Amino acid sequence: MTKPFVIALDGPAAAGKGTLAKRLAAHYNLAYLDTGSLYRAVGLAVLRAGGDPTDPAAATEAAKTLGHDLLSDPELRSAKAGDASSKVAAIPGVRAALFDWQRRFAAEPQPDVDGKKRSGSVLDGRDIGTVICPEAEVKIFVTASAEARANRRLKELQARGEEAIYARVLEDIRARDARDAARADAPMKAAEDAVHLDTSDLDIDQVFAKAKAIVEERLKR
Repeated sequence: MTKPFVIALDGPAAAGKGTLAKRLAAHYNLAYLDTGSLYRAVGLAVLRAGGDPTDPAAATEAAKTLGHDLLSDPELRSAKAGDASSKVAAIPGVRAALFDWQRRFAAEPQPDVDGKKRSGSVLDGRDIGTVICPEAEVKIFVTASAEARANRRLKELQARGEEAIYARVLEDIRARDARDAARADAPMKAAEDAVHLDTSDLDIDQVFAKAKAIVEERLKR
């Protein structure tokens, strides 16, 4: 059986990896998983239950009982869900509960809309290339300056009608970066063999072109 082709995209919040992952998946007809949505869903589930996202017991239970329906909830993109996601992601029990789910997704790509089997998948998150899929054929660490990411997130929040102030958004971005990089279990970092892609001064077409070149180079090997 041919091993599925996996593209692993890692990097901090608002670096553009989600948009890039979706475009790469569509271009190569690969299955797509936004692993960050899993943690956002866990964080949101804890909040809706009146719990504290930093509580290991509450967060781990939410991860173990997570339903697929919550992954399409519009509130997953809210600022509070994003903040809660980085808190629950630092809890070992949560990561363990979601680990196997993500590995199975990569090993058994979901079929396309016509039911045809796909040859691989694209996963984006914080630890895809280092922990979830360390043997991925393509690993890209997508990053951007904190200021550029704060501007993007501000526009995203305002477009959804949420009140937001740049200084606060920037503060939140930096706080999330610090939590994601400092957590003891699977901290956010680039895999040693990952290609770094800085999107600070690039639009999505330029980012896609650079990422596509990286993938095409790997496909030639």
